[in-house]
Amino acid sequence: MRVAGLSVIERSIKQIDKLGYPIVLASDGSCPLPKYMPPSVVVRRVPKPDDLVALRKEMPGVQELPADEVRPSSGALGKGVRVVDEASRRRAETAIFAELMRGDLGFVARHLNKPVSFFITRHLLCHIPVTPNQVSVGAALIGLGGAALIASGSYAVMIWGFFLAHVQSILDGCDGELARVRLQQSAAGEWLDTLIDDGLNIIIFAALGIGFYRATGIGLYLAAGVAASATHLLYDAIALSESLRQGEGGEIIKVRWRLTGKDSMKARLQEKRSSLRLVLYTMGRRDFFIFAFLIYALIGLPKLTLLHALFISSTLLIVSFAQVVWRLRGSPE
Repeated sequence: MRVAGLSVIERSIKQIDKLGYPIVLASDGSCPLPKYMPPSVVVRRVPKPDDLVALRKEMPGVQELPADEVRPSSGALGKGVRVVDEASRRRAETAIFAELMRGDLGFVARHLNKPVSFFITRHLLCHIPVTPNQVSVGAALIGLGGAALIASGSYAVMIWGFFLAHVQSILDGCDGELARVRLQQSAAGEWLDTLIDDGLNIIIFAALGIGFYRATGIGLYLAAGVAASATHLLYDAIALSESLRQGEGGEIIKVRWRLTGKDSMKARLQEKRSSLRLVLYTMGRRDFFIFAFLIYALIGLPKLTLLHALFISSTLLIVSFAQVVWRLRGSPE
């Protein structure tokens, strides 16, 4: 049976392999084996019960795992869910998706975006031959379409642009979900997701200025949009540099900033302690401000989007500038 896009046995093999354990797969031939298996797997044929007994004697003390068990957590070999029928298959799949509700998720992502993206990933993407990176690129194209509509200068069209930007924000969660449930996480995928999100932020901020300039002819709107976009670009350059220097890969949320203390924002969000810094950070989180932009437009106050973008970009400028000054002073951390 297949659970979240993988057969039960294929899921077990990938999970154990990612944990770094060698695998001896004892097969009596009754269960189809995956076509491709990692080098850590050695298949031993045990067509008769006596053959399995002999194999156990040959390898005393090893941990034996059943082939019909799904362990929802990809980082442990604890007790899982036995998949023996459709009801248990659904329970196992539900448990796997429940593991994706990380503690650092924002309010909008947790309560609005994730229920939708989980449905799409679970009931569509897991059943078609699409990769997480392809989902990232497809969502990015929708985001670019939204930015083009925002830059049109027509308020009615701009609303649809904000809607498409929000759709992209929802789909942005699908690539990571698909990668995790299929055990296909990669450093390249993490970097691609970060670059797409930050690139779209830069483009959308610029599109705000262009759109309001076209609608009103006021050059100040264009200047504000360009300033917000340029500031975000500067922050991204510094953030990516810090991520590489600190060895955090492509997940910018793990970067430790001088102005936010010794812990990363990811660690602080998982503690669930409220503070002014966390409130300000939440307003600048992508899931929040993209949804806020749509709400501003729907209630007839679209220009609040530009003010929100300027708030985000100015905050990022302060944080990144302080980090540069701190590094120039020769601080090791």
